Amino acid sequence: MSYFQDKVVVITGGSEGIGKALVDIFLAEGAKVATCGRNFDKLYMLQSTHAGKSLMIQAADVSNEHDCKYFIEGVIKLFGTIDILINNAGISMRSLVKDVELDTLRRVMDVNFWGTVYCTKFSLPYIMKNKGTVVGVSSIAGYRGLPGRSGYSASKYAMNGWLEALRTELLDSGTNIMWVCPGFTASNIRNVALNRVGKPQGESPLDEKKLMTAEECAGYIVKAIMKRKRTIVLTANGKQTVFLNKFFPSLADKLVRRFFFRNNELVK
Repeated sequence: MSYFQDKVVVITGGSEGIGKALVDIFLAEGAKVATCGRNFDKLYMLQSTHAGKSLMIQAADVSNEHDCKYFIEGVIKLFGTIDILINNAGISMRSLVKDVELDTLRRVMDVNFWGTVYCTKFSLPYIMKNKGTVVGVSSIAGYRGLPGRSGYSASKYAMNGWLEALRTELLDSGTNIMWVCPGFTASNIRNVALNRVGKPQGESPLDEKKLMTAEECAGYIVKAIMKRKRTIVLTANGKQTVFLNKFFPSLADKLVRRFFFRNNELVK
């Protein structure tokens, strides 16, 4: 029998990318899955591909506290409890600080940080009762501030710090709190990343073919949940960046700038 058989798994942002890959894996493992997203058509297509399986879908914007509360209440009404929550919903940005509008920064923080806070807060009593797991899908940007992604970095730093505080509070409760930090992953997040005025940029500056796939990333997350890990950092570049930033921060400054800039212009 699968480790996840009949477990109730809640995944935010499950209509595409890493979230969709996680939905696919957990359903294949026999879990009962609930997911939300802003695009109901994509959620409906996802549900259609898993006909006959225990999949709940609901349109929700995780930056909205009421939407999150309504979503979690719907999960409890249908499945009765929650064993695992994966805070995957997120949005990125691409703009220099001197150019970006403040509303763009607020939007990124509302989705990435507050979305995690809302869903975790409403789910926590059930997860604690089951000695389950809360996961935050964070980023290398949560360890190292990335140019052109100041708001994204801030939101992921905030997520990491909040989950670390929660983990420490619950250390003796049997509840596991974990955050996962992928490097650049092939998904739609860069295509819908916000530009300086908060509109989707509509293209990716990176070569998607060279990036870790969403399916690979999801596989690592699922294994880490089974092993009740504290945190995982994915990709060799990601691990190198975290190491350099911790022990050689000035060198990391120069290398990161070299990676993201050409002739003083932001290129990635």
